[in-house]
Amino acid sequence: MSLNPVIDMLGRRLRLAVIGGGTGSFIGAMHRQSARRDDRYQIVTGIFSSDPAKSKKDASELGFESDRIYSSVKELYEKESSRKDGIDAVAIMTPNDSHFDYSMWALERGIDVICDKPMTNTLEEAEALHKKVQETGLVFCLTHNYTGYPMVRQAKAMVEAGELGTIRLVQVEYVQGGKADENKVFPAGYWKFDPARGGPSLVMGDIGSHAHNLTRFITGLEVDEVSAEIGTIVPNRRVHDFGGAMLRFNNGARGSFWVTQAAAGVENCLRIRVSGTKGSLEWMQEIPQALTFKPLGAPSENRTPNGPGTLPLSARCTRLVAGHPEGFPMALQIFIPMPPKRLRRDVLANKQTR
Repeated sequence: MSLNPVIDMLGRRLRLAVIGGGTGSFIGAMHRQSARRDDRYQIVTGIFSSDPAKSKKDASELGFESDRIYSSVKELYEKESSRKDGIDAVAIMTPNDSHFDYSMWALERGIDVICDKPMTNTLEEAEALHKKVQETGLVFCLTHNYTGYPMVRQAKAMVEAGELGTIRLVQVEYVQGGKADENKVFPAGYWKFDPARGGPSLVMGDIGSHAHNLTRFITGLEVDEVSAEIGTIVPNRRVHDFGGAMLRFNNGARGSFWVTQAAAGVENCLRIRVSGTKGSLEWMQEIPQALTFKPLGAPSENRTPNGPGTLPLSARCTRLVAGHPEGFPMALQIFIPMPPKRLRRDVLANKQTR
């Protein structure tokens, strides 16, 4: 296997722009680190704030060339699409209400799109965006990142291989507590509490979309019927922080679904159980390297990344050898946070002699 198939094909890395994820953003740093992890992307430009001065400051600190530091998304698209060495793709991690425009503008200029969920805030925009992708033949990728875990891929492969038999029951939950404290003060203009920007249902767009996607990805089933309650638990809140539903799938299976961001003390608990005629699978995002398989009439089994019984779909996305948790690469990064002392001394000396 080639060390870098992208370079083999193109003779270079893919050139990527990032939109959003500036100073103080958790997801912005995750996108940039993830894009570089397999050494297939080179991040060459970006817009990090609707304030041009803030955006340019972040771009400069990230080391972009001066002729690739822009004032707006439109300027970035226009300039990059006219360069011989222009971007191949853009990663969008902005408030939900801008996903449609930023994606459409990119597709109109022949740029592939990697977009954070939700796809858009309305069904009409989603359908228009889908139509544009079909017309252009370009790539449009939604970052439902939990489907990238090796054990989620293993679960999907086991279902496809018939190891669970016919799926009868699905239970999925995504429970957070970050918005449980009604006395917590959020920044002025916090976009997630603005229905016009965050969408008609914050909890469904923010985490409900992940729970639904995870269910469809693992089981391959579609939801046919829903009986649901979506609403607000924390008093005086303008946006939804709870959603619960009973589901009926297209094969007749039953399911339950609940999501909230107002469960005090809970961190980030995405959990799924899938039960079939031959057994059940259980997976929890906070312990991602463990997939529990409970076959009918036999002892429970624990599957791990690259461990015994790993199926090809899981093996292809596993970056570590058996026995190493997902955080292993991050732990190694801690030991190489700065350039060597010799280089730092040289840089300091150069600054003093200017």
